[in-house]
Amino acid sequence: MKKLILGSASLVLGALAVTACADGEDEASVAGNGEVNIYSSRHYDTDLALYEDFTEQTGITVNRIEADADALIERIESEGEFSPADLLITVDAGRLWRAEEAGILSAVQSDVLTERLPDHLRHPDGLWFGLSTRARVIIYNKDAGEPEGLETYADLADPAYRGDICIRSSSNIYNISLLSALIAHDGVESAEEWASGVVANFARDPQGNDTAQIESVAAGECRIAVVNSYYLARFAGGDEEQRAIFDKLGVIFPDQDGRGTHINLSGAGVTMNAPNRENAIAFLEYLTSESAQRYFADGNNEYPAVAGLEANSAVEQLGEFKADTLNAAEIGRNQAQAVQVFDRAGWN
Repeated sequence: MKKLILGSASLVLGALAVTACADGEDEASVAGNGEVNIYSSRHYDTDLALYEDFTEQTGITVNRIEADADALIERIESEGEFSPADLLITVDAGRLWRAEEAGILSAVQSDVLTERLPDHLRHPDGLWFGLSTRARVIIYNKDAGEPEGLETYADLADPAYRGDICIRSSSNIYNISLLSALIAHDGVESAEEWASGVVANFARDPQGNDTAQIESVAAGECRIAVVNSYYLARFAGGDEEQRAIFDKLGVIFPDQDGRGTHINLSGAGVTMNAPNRENAIAFLEYLTSESAQRYFADGNNEYPAVAGLEANSAVEQLGEFKADTLNAAEIGRNQAQAVQVFDRAGWN
């Protein structure tokens, strides 16, 4: 596998050969199976194992460029019809929507993907497909006691929790997508009332990532936080110090008596001008196979996108839950409104 890491000013070529050849099989015969060029904003070591496994199974060489999602989308746009990109992989429905709006994705019709993935984890027109999910959960400090009446996202705006809540900034894509989902379900006016109520309940100005929120709740700096499940599972399956932090926390999956807990996804779409389109589709289908889904589950504490497959033991410690089945495409469409709502609510 060839790896290109996209920097602010240049591309840096790394020599990372992972193409596997069987005994007696020369390089030319493997190359004859072609290649696939992946632009990915996922930066997880476990994804390397996915690329290696795909090459071993198919003989298709995987070349990849890594950067943040916006940079990759802009790059594919600027490359136009001459773009070498075959597949864009990114995290969050909002970024998939940005790629869709940029017109860089093409529709894929695949019986394999349709059969394996539920409707809400597939774009209605086949522009992208979910690969794994994570839940946006509420955590609390056990020593401070379980917050009475906290069962839904809406409850976070209750004045009963004044000065209790730690959460990331409004610029964070996970929060934007959560608010986008609330807009889809309840409308803009209700979502703005909610955002204003949560701001009034801040224990501090938003700061840090989800790990920082987890550590702050465990330390008693705030009573409640909203975090992604895979961050929390890292503590559940971590070293002794991390486990001690996890043991101080209670977990609430919101809206279990209603629409279910908000989930977000990692997903991928075949690009409009993919030079290796069939190989890109083959890789997409591979990513929904049981072996690939296990990489997502075991390597990065994510929930498999394919129904019937189990999460890993660290994730299972968080408990079972009902997920919201709002299609991720709807979440993406509300991103711009969500940003405006956050601004009006004074959520920094």
